[in-house]
Amino acid sequence: MDLHTILDEFAKGSLSLSEVQKEISIHAIEKIGDIAKLDVGREMRRGGMPEIIFSESKEYIDIIKIASAIVRRNRQVVVSRIKKNELSRVAGALRRKGLNVEIGRNSTTLFASEKSFTCKMTGAKIGVMSAGTSDIGVAEEARIVSKAMGCEAITSYDVGIAGMHRLFPALKEMFKQEIGAIVVVAGMEGALASIVASMVDIPVVGVPTSIGYGFGANGVGALASMLQSCTLGLAVVNIDNGIGAGAYAASIAKRTMRRK
Repeated sequence: MDLHTILDEFAKGSLSLSEVQKEISIHAIEKIGDIAKLDVGREMRRGGMPEIIFSESKEYIDIIKIASAIVRRNRQVVVSRIKKNELSRVAGALRRKGLNVEIGRNSTTLFASEKSFTCKMTGAKIGVMSAGTSDIGVAEEARIVSKAMGCEAITSYDVGIAGMHRLFPALKEMFKQEIGAIVVVAGMEGALASIVASMVDIPVVGVPTSIGYGFGANGVGALASMLQSCTLGLAVVNIDNGIGAGAYAASIAKRTMRRK
């Protein structure tokens, strides 16, 4: 429906106010020159799902333009996969615009927001685990996205199966915090995701990482292992996709919290 039809239907009582808001948000697009079209209604339509800039193949100046426009609209933005040699430059430029900037640990993904902005936390919580320290950067993507969506992330890094006794205190703490989902990030053979899923009664999202060598190089071994897991309750995203895993887990946790 176009805007005229939406308003006409509302005037006739055929649409409620909430339905009008949803219909308008579906069509809300903001153009940034000829480089991007912002889905400005995404957060309202998707229950707090933020705009995320995938920066790996974007030019520095375009990243800043897009990020500035998103913050102007939504007060916050996630900028993912910034080129390593441009990370400090991008962060510096956003700080000079008066924004708070948080860079993920061992990561090239950052969260930027207005100085006066505070994430509206929903009470929902997720767990985020990494098998090794080399996996932390991808795990931090999941944490940052969940924060932008109003979820608290309980993190525990370097708890892989090479020393599996490290896993149990981490799980105990996550259960204590009543998390709604767990993101498990693992490279090599990716076994940690299956093990965690076999021990909990909540959804687990496995993230294979491109940490490995030989036959399983570039994350192929971890992806194949997770996809063939015999443990039920494990969903798997693509290699190194911490962003997608964090968004999915946060959506589950927020839905669970609303039902409570």
